Amino acid sequence: MSRAFKYVILGGGVAAGYAALEFVRRRGDATAGELCIISEEAVAPYERPALSKGYLLPEGGARLPAFHTCAGASDQLLTEDWYKEHGIELMLGTKVVSADVRRKTLLTSSGEVISYTTLIVATGAQVLKLEEFGGSGSDAENVCYLRNIVDADKLVRVMRSCPGGNAIVIGGGYIGMECAAALVANKIKVTIVFPGKHCMGRLFTPKLAEFYENYYTSKGVTFIKGTAVSSLEISSGKVTTAILRDGRCLPADMVVVGIGARANTALFEGQLAMDKGGIRVNGQMQASDASVYAVGDVATFPVKLFGGEARRFEHVDCARRAARHAVAAALEPSGATGDIDYLPFFYSRVFALSWRFYGDNAGEAVHFGDLGFSAASSSPKFGAFWVNKGRVAGAFLEGGSPEEYEAIAHAVRRGKAVPDVAQLAREGVAFVLREGKSGAARPRSGERGGCGGGDKPSYAWHATVGVAAAVTIAAFAYWYARKAPCLVKRGF
Repeated sequence: MSRAFKYVILGGGVAAGYAALEFVRRRGDATAGELCIISEEAVAPYERPALSKGYLLPEGGARLPAFHTCAGASDQLLTEDWYKEHGIELMLGTKVVSADVRRKTLLTSSGEVISYTTLIVATGAQVLKLEEFGGSGSDAENVCYLRNIVDADKLVRVMRSCPGGNAIVIGGGYIGMECAAALVANKIKVTIVFPGKHCMGRLFTPKLAEFYENYYTSKGVTFIKGTAVSSLEISSGKVTTAILRDGRCLPADMVVVGIGARANTALFEGQLAMDKGGIRVNGQMQASDASVYAVGDVATFPVKLFGGEARRFEHVDCARRAARHAVAAALEPSGATGDIDYLPFFYSRVFALSWRFYGDNAGEAVHFGDLGFSAASSSPKFGAFWVNKGRVAGAFLEGGSPEEYEAIAHAVRRGKAVPDVAQLAREGVAFVLREGKSGAARPRSGERGGCGGGDKPSYAWHATVGVAAAVTIAAFAYWYARKAPCLVKRGF
């Protein structure tokens, strides 16, 4: 059995939903055989960040269809009916087992051959399992990962089975910190174990991490750093004890593993050029084979802000942005859309805290504000600028206003000059607020004012994303405000 489509989106995550909406906006309803989305998941694309937020609430948690794409952008809600109404074929619960780029075909596990003219790869990433680091126990009834709704359902089920119990969280990154906050909301005692010197090691400085670790500690969370879980003792199919490399034994009623992810590139190994763990694409999100585009976690693309250096981002903001750009480029292959001009953007809300980061954490970190934790402070404000070659390369701000977040984003985008680092430390956000948009621009050859193809200029677009993020957070905060006032969410 075989079918043919002009456009195929492979993958059913966030990027797929935004790509579908962009297609409809630019082309109108799809005709028979024009657009297909192939997804291993049993449901239409949804906003994955909701899984580690409203979904894990002890009661009244967010459930579909409330967070189908594109709820995260305060846009249309793309339920399964939406795809049908717009002529888009949804192949849900379908696994592609092989791809032939030269022949432009995909083979499903059921033996069906899907051919395409243009393929958009949005296969995302898969969690790293304990077994990949010499461990074991992933199949235990009370060991949880978090990547999709099936994982989230298991996590909720396990949490409900051990109220007041002990949870071991393996990993101090986004997933570990996010799930730890959710476990606290479910009145479970939490111990976070990771080998690094501090949490969020890929982004936070030691000073920033110290504040957040102290905050979590005030909520009852225990941190064990500089070691790792070496093995799990299992009895009757459940973990009972986590044994650390240093010999300590920790009682465990449940274990949550958040030790990273790997981009799903296996189908295209040896067929498309790879780089930094992903599929290498150009500024049009186009792979080494012109019929293939890649977006989201799986794409490594040139970042104008970094002088064209190729980067891969595992973040929902990048997935949304890249998906829109790839569709625009695919529908106008002449290059009229221009190259993507992406401003790296991360944000978070946990407990009563809220931060955003823009750019790159390269160069000298210049901290500002009061980073000393105080349980009495309900609205701390502090942050850091990263200064590289005399200009702002990155910016982090906790507790900022929309105007302040917009100002730091613009300072990064324009590469604001920093003649006096001490002054920057003293003034903090005021340093970039004072001059607004008049700061000296970073010289970049061939720079465009925007990304073309009808998009807003990248800086303005990210200001819009800030508002959209706030709307998303507010939507999920409905559950938090009523059901778990001690936990306010962050959208990663």
